[in-house]
Order: sequence, then C-alpha cells, then structure tokens
Amino acid sequence: MSESSIRVTIKLFAAYQDAYGVPELQREFSGSTPVSAILDGLIAEHPELHGWRDLTRFGINLQFAEPDTLLQDGDEVVLIPPVSGG
Repeated sequence: MSESSIRVTIKLFAAYQDAYGVPELQREFSGSTPVSAILDGLIAEHPELHGWRDLTRFGINLQFAEPDTLLQDGDEVVLIPPVSGG
C-alpha cells in the first residue's frame, strides 16, 4: 500500500534564500517524511549549503521542531540558520 503524498511550503532565509534566489519553495513528500529530509534535499540540490547542516534549526507552523518531527500536509516549514549581528 503506497502512502499518500503531502505538500509543504518551505520558507527560505539567509544562505538558503541566496542559493535558491526565492523566498519560498513548494515541495511534495511521502506521508512519513521527517522535517530533516527537507534540509537533506536542499543540500543535495545545492552542496554549498552543507556547512549549514549542523547549525540549522527547524520550525513547523511557527513552532520550533525537532529534526525527526514528521511533516503533515499543508505544513509551513522554516529553516532557521544561525543569526548574527545585533
């Protein structure tokens, strides 16, 4: 039995937005995909982002989320890179 696919919106900031040239992406995943898979996919498409892998936090629908949190259809995901400055 195949799982249904879900669609999520990915908000991009800092290095992620620089790499893609857009503020957000729409992507489809299987129904049991962890939020960390989004980051894996972006790094696969843009290897220069690899240095951000261990520094990035995740937000789902305006709440911080652990990397193993499963995505739901319609989720809005934010990749939160470290912030510098004051």
